[in-house]
Amino acid sequence: MRFTDEIIKLTKSAERELSDVFTQIDEVAFYNTQRVMDAFIENKVSEAMFAGSTGYGYDDRGRDTLDKIYASVFSAEAAFVRHSILNGTHALTIGLFGLLRPGDLLLSVTGKPYDTLDKVIGINGKTGDGSLADFGIGYRQVDMTPEGGIDFEGIAKELTDKVKVVFIQRSKGYENRRTLSVEEIERVIRFVRARSKAYVMVDNCYGEFCQTQEPTAVGADLIAGSLIKNPGGGMAESGGYLAGTCEAVRLCSYRLTSVGVGLEVGASLDQNRNLYKGFFYAPHTVAQALKVAHLASYVFEKLGCPVEPGYLEKRYDIIQAVQLGSEEAMRAFCKGIQSGSPVDSFVTPEPWDMPGYSDKVIMAAGAFVQGASIELSADGPIRPPYTIFFQGGLTYESGKIGIMSAAQSVASLSDRL
Repeated sequence: MRFTDEIIKLTKSAERELSDVFTQIDEVAFYNTQRVMDAFIENKVSEAMFAGSTGYGYDDRGRDTLDKIYASVFSAEAAFVRHSILNGTHALTIGLFGLLRPGDLLLSVTGKPYDTLDKVIGINGKTGDGSLADFGIGYRQVDMTPEGGIDFEGIAKELTDKVKVVFIQRSKGYENRRTLSVEEIERVIRFVRARSKAYVMVDNCYGEFCQTQEPTAVGADLIAGSLIKNPGGGMAESGGYLAGTCEAVRLCSYRLTSVGVGLEVGASLDQNRNLYKGFFYAPHTVAQALKVAHLASYVFEKLGCPVEPGYLEKRYDIIQAVQLGSEEAMRAFCKGIQSGSPVDSFVTPEPWDMPGYSDKVIMAAGAFVQGASIELSADGPIRPPYTIFFQGGLTYESGKIGIMSAAQSVASLSDRL
């Protein structure tokens, strides 16, 4: 691939400016790798655990031990990890339907959740599809403050006895807002605990291993996420996880399979090895993705694009938002990412009516695993202010190539360079 002298110069300048930031990221990755290693050693992981079970999957030691490892690393009482969980939305749906019952109220305290949960909750108003609303489960939300903080006063007003689940979305999703740190989530949990017996559930997608602890370490009853994002380490080919208190995980396990059966069944087939290896790689892989995100923030800020977070800001997920201002620029960005990817580099991304979204979405993902957000990818809904959400990079070097390609593609639309 050939880059202009201006793009090469801009990238080198970014790396000089970000050297201290990269060192801090490596320190977090080392600490988290120690935690993962300790869990592997304590649970006596062996070659025999990588063999896949079939049929009912009774007595699958590999599956059951991996559950214990996730619980240990995430400071949770229990957890389950399954390749059969389709995506992050599926994991969250298992959690919501596991904890909520007819007549209960779901309260989101970080504004409207990610777009794909609209139909799950019933926000779209359509009935008869099996949403939470169809089962008589209410929904309320408290928007974040204009500054991107938690509206504690608003939460206090909505926190009635009917609220069964308080929902926190850690990442920004498709909103132009800050991602929450674990420390901020802890303050919300303490606030809720002082006023309610509701479960606190956290959408942990994109946030795993960005800090040295997860929301379950500070009191969350349940967290959920996707394995083709952070915790799969680029090795998992599908799957998701839920972790939390024994009671919350038990209820969710009944939604995963059936009441009374729970986690006793579920064949792992031949997926155990990749799930173990991916979790082992995850702290390092997340560190690579974080470095790529910082690089992207620097490069596109210098190109005159509003970015969130800024390149020197501490970040709590792997997502980098870049406000491009037009559909044409979004297309150019995605074309650049795609052409700088190892798979399907010759493809030109086009907006389409993606299932679960209210607007057309454009997505660049030249990934080894379809839709894997931990790999080099970028996506966003075609709506003002035309923001692309970039994430991933299995290696810093490959992610750097992708960012340079995207920058060159966007810059070619104007005289930014």
